[in-house]
Amino acid sequence: MSYVIFGRAIKNEYITLSVLGSVFGGAFLATRGGSKQEAKSATPSVIERVKEAIPLNAGSSEEEELMNSIRKYIAEAEKEASGSGNH
Repeated sequence: MSYVIFGRAIKNEYITLSVLGSVFGGAFLATRGGSKQEAKSATPSVIERVKEAIPLNAGSSEEEELMNSIRKYIAEAEKEASGSGNH
């Protein structure tokens, strides 16, 4: 069996091979990745900007202990994130 495309008879095998080649070729080109440029920005990261923008002022000793425990938790999480590297 064949199909008529632009006035020419094209066999099913050729249509199938061209579709598969286009799909796999497109997938290959899309997943091969780009250049590895390190993002060295002079501006601080989003996390650092948020830390600077939100002041943490404790009104009592309990709030101060809570803030210190939150800071410790954040510091530990950042150490884990930087220690694990890129995923």
